[in-house]
Amino acid sequence: MHTVTGTETHPEPASPPETTPTRPPGEPVLCVEDLHVTFPGTGPGGDVRAVRGLSYRLHRGEILGVVGESGAGKSAAALAVPGLLPDHARVSGSIRLNGQELLGLDERRLAAVRGSTVSMVFQDPLAALTPVRTVGSQLAEAVRLHQPRLSRRQARDRAVALLRRVGIPDADRRVDSFPHELSGGMRQRVMIAMALANDPDVILCDEPTTALDTTVQAQILDLLAAVRRETGTAIVVITHDLGVVAEIADRVLVMYAGRPVETGTVAQVYRRPRMPYTMGLLGALPRVDTPDPVPPTPIPGTPPPPTEPHRGCPFAPRCPVALPRCGTDPPALLPVDPAPHDPGHRAACHRTAEITARGWTPADLYPPPEHPRPAAPAPRDRRPVVLAVDNLVKHHPLHGGTLLRRRVGTVRAVDGISFDLREHETLALVGESGAGKTTVLTEILELTRPDHGRITVLGRDTGTLTPKQRFALRRDLQVVLQDSSEALDPRMTVAEIVAEPLRVHRHPRRQVPHRVRELLALVGLDDSHARRRPAQLSGGERQRVGIARAIALQPRLLLLDEPVSALDVSVRAGILALLAELRARLGLSCLVVAHDLAVVRHIADRVAVMHRGVLVEIGDTESVYTAPRHPYTQALLAAVPVPEPATDRRAARAVAAAEPPDPAAAPSGCRFRTRCPRYLSLTETDRRRCETQPPRPRRLGDADHQVACHHA
Repeated sequence: MHTVTGTETHPEPASPPETTPTRPPGEPVLCVEDLHVTFPGTGPGGDVRAVRGLSYRLHRGEILGVVGESGAGKSAAALAVPGLLPDHARVSGSIRLNGQELLGLDERRLAAVRGSTVSMVFQDPLAALTPVRTVGSQLAEAVRLHQPRLSRRQARDRAVALLRRVGIPDADRRVDSFPHELSGGMRQRVMIAMALANDPDVILCDEPTTALDTTVQAQILDLLAAVRRETGTAIVVITHDLGVVAEIADRVLVMYAGRPVETGTVAQVYRRPRMPYTMGLLGALPRVDTPDPVPPTPIPGTPPPPTEPHRGCPFAPRCPVALPRCGTDPPALLPVDPAPHDPGHRAACHRTAEITARGWTPADLYPPPEHPRPAAPAPRDRRPVVLAVDNLVKHHPLHGGTLLRRRVGTVRAVDGISFDLREHETLALVGESGAGKTTVLTEILELTRPDHGRITVLGRDTGTLTPKQRFALRRDLQVVLQDSSEALDPRMTVAEIVAEPLRVHRHPRRQVPHRVRELLALVGLDDSHARRRPAQLSGGERQRVGIARAIALQPRLLLLDEPVSALDVSVRAGILALLAELRARLGLSCLVVAHDLAVVRHIADRVAVMHRGVLVEIGDTESVYTAPRHPYTQALLAAVPVPEPATDRRAARAVAAAEPPDPAAAPSGCRFRTRCPRYLSLTETDRRRCETQPPRPRRLGDADHQVACHHA
């Protein structure tokens, strides 16, 4: 007898989904074999084949990391397990959970499995949680759906216990909070609590840390590791960040164009990668854990569209060591080395044996890009200042009440910071969300008088500018925004977008088309891109368009707000290489806002670390990264995941385990003291100083390195 799902047929399971068959010891809790996921095509390209022959096994207490670029099929493969794909998707193959076939089950039977035996943690908790209901009511609902005998009171108690289990402080009060009242890290913890509500055997995590700060990301990784350790739950972590996988996973599965191309233990794949695509991903990852970091190297080209049939190896058009047979003969996923020391390591490449014999490394296949070397700049103190921020303050009032609104508090977004940026220099503002980085950027961009303090751009005090002077100054001050899809007008073509600032500032009309072609070539795009609209571009291409528009008027000062945070690791490496080349060619001065310290190390000359509206450390990049003096800087660096499986950094990064203070109720004295490990070891006198005296940045010796800490 067969059960029909879409257009595929599968054997009906021998036992009903309400019962769990007894598994022999060592049998996988989840077994996926020859999985194919296809979405019927509506355009000229035909069907979208998202997953093409994926197989893997997951044992109890094991964490599997699934990595690859966007479009590799990672999310589609995960959604196929609990049956969350849209109805029109065609799924074939086999998915067995505790020995029971899931493909072919009707919706009622799948609903009984979801949440109880297999659960999911989604990428965006704010979208996954219902905004008009408290997190406690949503957790209680997840419990009672599979445990209907529990009373409402018991379900609420279970919700509170789950929030405590995932490390949310003051769970008795937070259970009545709405999702928007929680921080991003807390919302993700709520999602993990919901996934744990009924003690499932498998948890699928789809990009669980992508949009989070490094410190919050480290907390979520530690939480998932603790869940695995305490409950024995098997976990699948889907991500494009190989550093995340190295921190938490036991095994890794690399996907490309819907297919598995390499798999093995984390140590095997990271230390002896045998597929050129895996080597490219590792080479494209920025590092903070090496004394002399090599610039990340992008993988040339782009992945093939999912509608394209694959005659040979799908990676062949981008592979630096492709053979003629790679274009016609698809490689099988075979053992790399049958020797006992390397069991289970498989790669899909015709040249695996040669890669092993020659000892090729990622740097051999993908040498670091060479950029034009700028003329050696004069010493920093002899170069002119292009941007000066002096004692900048920006406070946001908080109001309460409905009929009679009244002021109930103040958010001190920026609270008296000072720094300068010199010619031909890149300064990075780093810190967690809520540190005030973007507020500083916004205050500079407005080119108006700030609430308090002074901003000087290219020698002009912004508080004294007339409208005409402000318009003229904007020619020399441009910005690249974080979300390229929001920053570009979807109704305009790429050529129109790049030409817009030229027309606004009255560039000679006849020269505009030539200048547009010149700019597109400068950022690595061609004439075919000029006729497209933003929706027809990839994320990396849209960001390149945003950069082309920003440099169209040859500005002297460029502001960049998280320019690569939403991009795949390979695309990110390409944008970083492009920025390095443009800086060298055009002599730009840049102010970069970022929370990814691995990225910052490769693009910044100096780093300014912000915490809750104040600067806590500033200096040249090498000094700050190799000898950080402030405990907060040390915590940020320790929280950055690195692609080194043997590294245990959990103890070092425990500094940032506490939640940041409420921005409307900042602690007195040092704002970091409530999270500072150094504070706990001080004498009573020194503690009182931290509690009453806000530390001011002070220079350490003769170096250009300042730290705002009483005990640096």
